[in-house]
Amino acid sequence: MKKLINNPDDVVAEELLGIEAARPEVRVDHANRILYRRDAPVAGKVGLVSGGGSGHEPLHGGFVGQGMLDAACAGHIFTSPTPDQVLEATKGVDSGTGVLHIVKNYTGDVMNFEMAAEIAAADTGITVETVVVNDDVAVEDSLFTAGRRGVGVTVMLEKLIGAAAEQRRPLAELVSLARSVNDAGRSMGMALSSCTVPAAGKPTFELGEDEMELGIGIHGEPGRRRIPLATAREIAEHLMEPILADRDFTPAPVIVMLNGMGGTPLIELYVMYGEVAKIMERAGITVARNLVGNYITSLEMAGCSVTVLQADEELISLWDAPVNTAGLRWGI
Repeated sequence: MKKLINNPDDVVAEELLGIEAARPEVRVDHANRILYRRDAPVAGKVGLVSGGGSGHEPLHGGFVGQGMLDAACAGHIFTSPTPDQVLEATKGVDSGTGVLHIVKNYTGDVMNFEMAAEIAAADTGITVETVVVNDDVAVEDSLFTAGRRGVGVTVMLEKLIGAAAEQRRPLAELVSLARSVNDAGRSMGMALSSCTVPAAGKPTFELGEDEMELGIGIHGEPGRRRIPLATAREIAEHLMEPILADRDFTPAPVIVMLNGMGGTPLIELYVMYGEVAKIMERAGITVARNLVGNYITSLEMAGCSVTVLQADEELISLWDAPVNTAGLRWGI
């Protein structure tokens, strides 16, 4: 194992120290491992809280700031944040207009956010609503989930709902919008290599030099199937076929994210996006906006995922709204 770390047990704590030094627009609660936008709670605005295991950067802490999240809870690597963390974050962003939890569909995340919401309602009177993201078409149940996993749509949902929250929309409207965004998106990923969790010191799984894994999860879970290594054109077909089979993305335009898993250079991600764009064009699907880069990763795993979100004029407008975070920044 070769990593730029000190002690494997201190990686998350030291990451937060680095974030604090690098990003004056956020403040860090080191005791509870929470990142807040510096001006939270924002008067009159619904608070947005997400979080999950570390190792997926920039998700979620890199999306804290104007136009996205008010707070993100950092669990240990690939480990859900605790209910106490989520409760503290919920209290820290509440301005009296309620709090929305954005939760990826992993058993630990769902359980711990649910417990925190119940405690917040009972002990503090804060109104908390939850939206669970479950956009992965690869598998129905995995080692970490009951039902589909939450992956790339999480990034899009945090951006879109973040923009709507900046407009001071009420909690009920944000919940409805978030659920419709989740329903409108599908994702599929693949890996050329495993990742190595620092505490484990060895790869999570082994892939031969001539193999790749289709349908992997962001925690290094095994995928849908293992197949021989293929060209970018063939890989794009493998990823897009189940996405387009699962939902009709015509005639409305779409937002597409070609996401790196952490260890794939941009030159390869752009090659992949070019192939995905050709498939979309042949299918008669108009791409209105796109992202290419590392947005929801799995440490240093080599590979990529594709997320397709059906959009309308409202969602395109929310997508274009100003955002100022480490992971996304435009319109400022």
